[in-house]
Amino acid sequence: MSEPNWLVFQLPEIMAKLDPGATRFQEILRTPSLSCSIYHIPAGSKEMQSAHEEDELYLVLEGRARLRVEEEDHRVEKGTMMYVHTACDHAFFDIEEDLTVLAFFGTPVRQLAGLGD
Repeated sequence: MSEPNWLVFQLPEIMAKLDPGATRFQEILRTPSLSCSIYHIPAGSKEMQSAHEEDELYLVLEGRARLRVEEEDHRVEKGTMMYVHTACDHAFFDIEEDLTVLAFFGTPVRQLAGLGD
């Protein structure tokens, strides 16, 4: 059976499945060139993220926190979009209100270089 050419996602349905008291990272889409996940971090949590092999684009759906990218800190809140380049160290911290973001990931660098998985 072939993969569909398009999919529709309803954010209220996806967000209704999140446990507000738990850190959760749930992939909702994966193709050879793109993936998308919803990431939920409760207020006061310690998020320990690190550099990835993919470019990333985050869209904050709910909450307030700070994002450190290498040596710079940025305030993030509902409606903030952030791009993080491949291999940049980054992490969310000072999570004031439960933070929920959509995280879009590009093709891993090793795949672009033809190195496979």
